[in-house]
Amino acid sequence: MKIVFIEPKAPDVHVYTRMPLPRLGTLLLGTTLRDKGYKIKVQIEALGDFDISAVAEADVIAISIITDTAPAGYEMARQLRPLKKPIVFGGPHATYMPEETLRYGDFVLRGEADETMLSFIRALEINKGFEEIPGLSFWKNGAMMHNERPAYCQNLDILPTPDFNLIANQQKRMSVTPIMTSRGCPYDCEFCSVSNMFGRQYRFRSPEKVLAELENHKRIIKENKVKDQNDWVFFYDDNFSINKKRTKELLRAMLEAKLTPKYWTAQASIDVARDEELLYLMKKSGCYLLYIGIESINPKTLKEYNKKQTTEDIEKAIKIIHRHGIRIHGMFVFGADNDDKKVIDDTIRFAKKNNLHSVQFLILTPLPGTRTFGKLNKQGRIFNKQWNLYDAHHCVFTPKNFSAWGLQSGTMKAMLKFYSWPHIFRRALQLLLRFKNFKEAILEASLNIYGRRSTKEWIGKKKEWLKSLRIKLGH
Repeated sequence: MKIVFIEPKAPDVHVYTRMPLPRLGTLLLGTTLRDKGYKIKVQIEALGDFDISAVAEADVIAISIITDTAPAGYEMARQLRPLKKPIVFGGPHATYMPEETLRYGDFVLRGEADETMLSFIRALEINKGFEEIPGLSFWKNGAMMHNERPAYCQNLDILPTPDFNLIANQQKRMSVTPIMTSRGCPYDCEFCSVSNMFGRQYRFRSPEKVLAELENHKRIIKENKVKDQNDWVFFYDDNFSINKKRTKELLRAMLEAKLTPKYWTAQASIDVARDEELLYLMKKSGCYLLYIGIESINPKTLKEYNKKQTTEDIEKAIKIIHRHGIRIHGMFVFGADNDDKKVIDDTIRFAKKNNLHSVQFLILTPLPGTRTFGKLNKQGRIFNKQWNLYDAHHCVFTPKNFSAWGLQSGTMKAMLKFYSWPHIFRRALQLLLRFKNFKEAILEASLNIYGRRSTKEWIGKKKEWLKSLRIKLGH
């Protein structure tokens, strides 16, 4: 049986556009099935054009969607319908909105499908047994059936090393290698869909499995004669540093095995600053930058988001992380019920004052599967359910203390103010004077220039949408 996995690309430009990465789910499932003897091809649209002709040979079509890629996934399914091949959807949006998704496909695999995909394919082969597949939604006699959701995969070591050679449409080179070392997040932020999709129980792969992937990365780097400055790894965890003991064990193993990349980045919380030994090991093993969900500097908003941190905690953590020579990409979310225009202005000053190397000022987005969606939907405050706009860059709901246009325009202006030319040059000069490293200063400046350009490009492409939003809202 031939199976094609498809991952639609994000509908708009964003700060990660120049570093396209697969989300790994399709590759993990594809590699697992390949190892069982199935013929697998993967199409990652962020890495190359969607090739509809290549899908014609498939016996099964599997499409993975998140909320902002759902419309593109549905359109792909519509185009592929004439092939009369079974279409199965997976991913967070399909998990949270199975009835909507089933209108475009034949099946939905909800939740983590690592331990259910093979059983599903075998059921397809004999066309029976669908009622026994955990997490499967499907049509039966014209009605939608929803099996009980599967348990979370407890042993992540059963997952294979994803085979990037399965990507059949790759036209752009992946400049960063994604490696997943854990799943789940014990935190329960109001607006985040991770805890629902992957659970609040923190599960991790053994150091041996991670080292095997790092060894594979090193082999590819060597075979392709990639220069040291292009030796990058992104640890694809929701929070790389939650279990500090486990993270330190992994970093020591990387150092001992001499499998540290030149540079690596990861998502982490400010809690990482509570363990300076951990920060030391991070830096020594090649940590260049941490993506930290600061979310807000407004104490009331932090409480509203269910964040267990204070503004003082954040500032102290930033100083400690910087002291270890690790850069910070600060991620903030505007639009909480306790936010207003002043919060946006204060956050810009905070980010500059604390020397954050880069930022994302995002708009609170009521993603399906989150308590934020349930609350705002119940209150009738969501005025737009075009899923392609649910990327944290579009305002789709009515804020409490300022207008939707005020939130939209304020967030765009905040990005441009942080990535202003004077600030870019000032930051580069500070680095040059402090570290006497011209290459590092140039890299810092180039990343910030890209931040400015991508913001300007987004605004340019969105002129008509922004105009229609203003008219709709009476501004």
